[in-house]
This record gives sequence, structure tokens and C-alpha cells, in this order.
Amino acid sequence: MKILLKIAYVGTAYCGYQVQPNGVTVQERLNEATRAVFGVDCDVVGCSRTDSGVHARAFCATIAEKGKPYLQTTVPVARVPRALNVHLPDDIAVLDACLVPDDFHARYGVRAKEYEYVIYNAPERDPFLVGRAWHIPKPFTDEDVAAMNVAAAAFVGEHDFSALRDGDDGKSPVRHIYSASVVRQGERVLFRVAANGFLYHMVRVMTGTLAEVGRGKIPPEEIAVRLAACDRSLFGATAPAQGLYLDRVFYPEKYFE
Repeated sequence: MKILLKIAYVGTAYCGYQVQPNGVTVQERLNEATRAVFGVDCDVVGCSRTDSGVHARAFCATIAEKGKPYLQTTVPVARVPRALNVHLPDDIAVLDACLVPDDFHARYGVRAKEYEYVIYNAPERDPFLVGRAWHIPKPFTDEDVAAMNVAAAAFVGEHDFSALRDGDDGKSPVRHIYSASVVRQGERVLFRVAANGFLYHMVRVMTGTLAEVGRGKIPPEEIAVRLAACDRSLFGATAPAQGLYLDRVFYPEKYFE
């Protein structure tokens, strides 16, 4: 069996999740913690490759001994979160752990993911949200937010999202958006979107586009037509990373029966 972790982290200090040579990553810190707890080098396979500065409330990752499809340990699974958290920095926390079969894959087994993007919409910055939200000082009216919500609804369904990504990694641009909505909660404007997968910077480009809708620069009724044109130049700028949160990850129920 493998151990599946549910992890939360503030991504401000990290160059994304996956280990890379140009900076410290979340996976690197998890590798160090699992080595300390289990006494062996482990493969810590994450559900996604979050970008530098992106956060997670419910990131998922599996632990298996390096070179093996399983992990043998005397540590009870219920105690794994506490054991790992002792060796993790304050901006990374393991929230839960459970056992999954050897053939479970944290990334390729994902059925859907849901992200939330946080816009802090107030005239002056909030120092407690620096690095954790996109500050847009000019207030959106209720009508602006309603227009953004109409625009978000146009993303729902299966489409070619070539126009909503930065770069071409050779992967199919077709994705299925299950839900997309924009709501205001006090001084925060929240964009939530769930899909079977996302392209590079896709949620951030969506958010930048919705901000343009809120500013009155893109009519919400044009989103569907522009999406069909597959032209990146017809959409907004890429929103900054610091407002993006991986909020939920969904797997087939069969792994948890």
C-alpha cells in the first residue's frame, strides 16, 4: 500500500511543487520530511505541478519507497500527519493521510480539480493578503461582478482552450469545465472553477480575462465566440500567481471503498 496525503501550503516561498534545480520547492521539503520519518528515500508524487507562488488548501500526494510501488512502515497511518509536520516548515502542513492501493497514481488518477482565485478588491492593500491575493484597487460594482459571472459560465462545457493558455506543451487543448462562477464576499471577489484538467496558466488567464470583463473592456457575451477563435490575443493578461489556490482534488471512489 501507499500513503495518500492531503496537504496545505502557502506557496509564496517556493518555486512551485515539483523539485527543480533553480529554487526550493514543496516536494523537496516533503522529500526531506519523509526521509526523516520513514528512514528511506521516498517518491512523493503530487497531484499537480503548481506554479511558483501558487497555494494549495488540499493538495494530494502519495508516498512510496523509492523504486517500489509501496511503503512499508510501522508508523500508523493516523499518526503520519503529526510525524511529518514535525519535520516540515510552518508554511506546509499535512492535514490527513490514508492508505491507497499500489496502483493508485496521485496525478494520473485525478478525476477533477477545483481551483479558487482570490481578488482583493479594495482601494488600499491589506498587508495580511500580500502574496495571497491579487489586489485590484478600483472597486467592481455588483453589476461588474454579475457580468464576470456570466462570462465565467461561458467557459463551462468541453471546449478547445488553446486561447486560454500560455505556451504550447503539445498536450491536447480540449478540457471539460464542470463549473465556473464569480461571487463577491465582502472585499474579496472569488473565481471558482472545476474541470477534468487545466492547461498551463489556464486558470490565471481565465481570471485575467474576467477582470477585463469587470472593467468593461470585454463584453461577457463575447467569451464564447472568442473561445472558438482559439486566439490568445483575444483574452486578458495572465493574472499573478499569488491569488491562486488549488482547493479540491477528486479521485474515483473505488480507491476509498
